[in-house]
Amino acid sequence: MRVVRALVRHELRLLVCLGLWAVRRRHVPEGGLAFGYARGQGPMMFGFAFVCVIESLTMSVLLRDFPAVRRVWLALDVYTVVLLVGLHAACVVRPHVLGSGILRVRRGVHLDLRVPLEKIASVRRELRTTHERADGELDVAVGSQTSVTLELAEPVPCFSFLGRRSDVRLVRFHADDADRVVTEIREATAGMPGRGGGEGQSLGGARSTP
Repeated sequence: MRVVRALVRHELRLLVCLGLWAVRRRHVPEGGLAFGYARGQGPMMFGFAFVCVIESLTMSVLLRDFPAVRRVWLALDVYTVVLLVGLHAACVVRPHVLGSGILRVRRGVHLDLRVPLEKIASVRRELRTTHERADGELDVAVGSQTSVTLELAEPVPCFSFLGRRSDVRLVRFHADDADRVVTEIREATAGMPGRGGGEGQSLGGARSTP
């Protein structure tokens, strides 16, 4: 039942995101800085949706002699297209957010990792296209790439889609404007205790990997 509830909640949230996308609104707390990450995945997601539409038309012709099966298949295909568009809409309306002492690293409705700024030891622009699973590390890739790397002074809890908890000390995620993300995080953490003057020590060793 827990899995069923999670799936129902997930699909309802996708539909809400579709509504927000339709009216050009985003799920960003007041005063928060939003950083998009969905720019590169749009063509791919709409490509999948287009394939589903073609499949639906093809199956509609093949099943023309079986009207009951045809209607069921058509309904499933339409719902699949709605979910695909919803997945993209969720990434658009739920960007990464910096504000109120927290950095929220998001991935649609699947992930909303809250990282207190005081726990950020370093941040750097680092483009990666391959990622290996490792304990204590979280890769939030878009189009198989990440562009910002956070190293944390203390682990933060991360919850999976089904509620499973893990503790992470290194987070890699993608942002459309990675340089701006790094700059804003540095500025937001510069005046915090233990920073040694901001960029000079903890955050000053940031590097960029092309």
